[in-house]
Amino acid sequence: MKSTNNRLIFSVLLLISFSIISWGQDDMDRALKTWNKESIPYIHPENLPIPDSIVYLDTREKEEFDVSHLKNALWVGYSNFSEEEVLRNIPNKAQPIIVYCSIGVRSENIGEKLKSLGYTKILNLYGGIFEWKNQGGDVFNSKNILTDSVHAFSKQWGKLLHEGVKAY
Repeated sequence: MKSTNNRLIFSVLLLISFSIISWGQDDMDRALKTWNKESIPYIHPENLPIPDSIVYLDTREKEEFDVSHLKNALWVGYSNFSEEEVLRNIPNKAQPIIVYCSIGVRSENIGEKLKSLGYTKILNLYGGIFEWKNQGGDVFNSKNILTDSVHAFSKQWGKLLHEGVKAY
């Protein structure tokens, strides 16, 4: 009888563990389906090209960018986004651009602005810098030094960042 109870308890714990793990993997999908229209096509971190021919635009606030960003990313911000500055810095509207933020919500909004300015090759990094870091991607601080820290935006959104050191 005791052995049967132990097996039952073990089975229940195993089921709960697998449920929690798969629920965690679905959190990003759920968040993006809730907040995004998918108006800017996604590119997943595992498919992210690193060549110099791609422009990476960080659409987070400056303090987030300073904590960490993708290598060679340009900061364009969100609340202080300047269309004029983007047009000046990226005159070629056929330039491939990948936008990102914490998880991909703000970057979709900026991607839509870029589209309205006439840019034609825009992709949104699926899961943003959080998913990039969760999959082992490198991030760099304001001095372009490799760091483990990622600005987690808020405690609520920070739950989607599973790797690295959360900074607020």
